[in-house]
Amino acid sequence: MIVLKVTDEAQSLAWDGDDLVDLVGGGRRWGPDGVEQPASFIHGFPFDRSVVSPSGRYSVVYTERGTKALLFDGDQLVRELNRSYYQADVFDYPVTLGALQDGREVLVHCPDEYNILEIEDAESGEWLTDGERDPKDVFHSRLAMSPGGTHLLSAGWVWHPHGVVEVFDLTSALTDPALLDGQGVLPADPGIAGEVASACWLDDDRLAVATVGEPRDGEETPDLGPGELGVWSLSAGGWIHRSKVDFCIGTLIARGDTVVSLYGHPRLIDVTTGAVVAEWPTVKVPQRDGSYGVTHIPTPVAALHPDGTRLAVAQPDTIAVITLPEFTVAGNRVHPPIAE
Repeated sequence: MIVLKVTDEAQSLAWDGDDLVDLVGGGRRWGPDGVEQPASFIHGFPFDRSVVSPSGRYSVVYTERGTKALLFDGDQLVRELNRSYYQADVFDYPVTLGALQDGREVLVHCPDEYNILEIEDAESGEWLTDGERDPKDVFHSRLAMSPGGTHLLSAGWVWHPHGVVEVFDLTSALTDPALLDGQGVLPADPGIAGEVASACWLDDDRLAVATVGEPRDGEETPDLGPGELGVWSLSAGGWIHRSKVDFCIGTLIARGDTVVSLYGHPRLIDVTTGAVVAEWPTVKVPQRDGSYGVTHIPTPVAALHPDGTRLAVAQPDTIAVITLPEFTVAGNRVHPPIAE
């Protein structure tokens, strides 16, 4: 593990080649020599998180529990973004960047209402989902597009409060935007019996979902229960892996057939078994579950290098760069078996 010194705690991290960049911090940069290069610009607003497009061209800096955000093309401001003020102080700002199948880079967010997803062309600002809508009462959050741009994941919540996950077909939604207001492509049976803490795409077909709560004893059911890590396959239409875990998983970052779990400290988990492959107890991260909470525990700041070999994790006075164990990239699964 390499430890980089910082002048102030990084509030965002992204890889640019072998450099680490803090976009919230005005573009502060750490090269392979570990020396911090100062910010090239200063934001006039207290943003505290960021998201970067897969291409690296576009980025959004935002306030995790606020209503304001900025979209950048490189270091050039494109436009200001907003979200509804309703309950904005108790759940994470819903925003992500990605590319559609035709290559267009898009922004997905909820600019008008907490429960209405909109897709817009990142460059022009054109709304691609303009039309009649009939939204249900769900707070969208922790958005993520699948690597191939075919589907959208939302790991938000509904009133109880209770964390949920939904997946939408983007190709169909561009033709009929009202599909973003429906149930999505995940069926209710077999579904999820536990409260969703987090979710992420493993590839274009599979998503990993973590739930909170005490694992169930006794008879197994086809649903993903509390205290479990599951892998759902779109092509198989079911859970292909389900594992009980005896620890909180927290935020997920995909890495082949493993996921990085960020809760208390980083862990590397095999998604097929739920086993911890490696962990780093000396690297502390916030104990954060889910997308909501009246008491705001910030989402951990971490970035996985695109080649999957290194994980950068923000610390109060440093950045820890962890060398991860070797892995194989997950292959395409056409008809994976359903988990018993």
